Amino acid sequence: MPAPTVDPGRRDPKTVASASTYLPADPVWVWRGGGWHAGVVESASTRAAMVTYRPVGCRGTCVDTFTAESMHARADRDPQLDRFNPDLRRPAA
Repeated sequence: MPAPTVDPGRRDPKTVASASTYLPADPVWVWRGGGWHAGVVESASTRAAMVTYRPVGCRGTCVDTFTAESMHARADRDPQLDRFNPDLRRPAA
């Protein structure tokens, strides 16, 4: 699944999953700086999640907190971020 094409402010609130539905190591898209970026959930609460993500045009990663409206589940693998089996939702042995 490619990155979402909708601006988070235009998403139907009924389609936005609560931040608490995301588990550590879940692959997500996050909205930052006017675009969607591949990320991985580090931790989550009922209101927001801490995510490691890849900013465009940079080497390395960033870590930030995102509200549910600025997150979307991701199915595409990212070789830099995804070091786990997405079917198990936990690090691979």
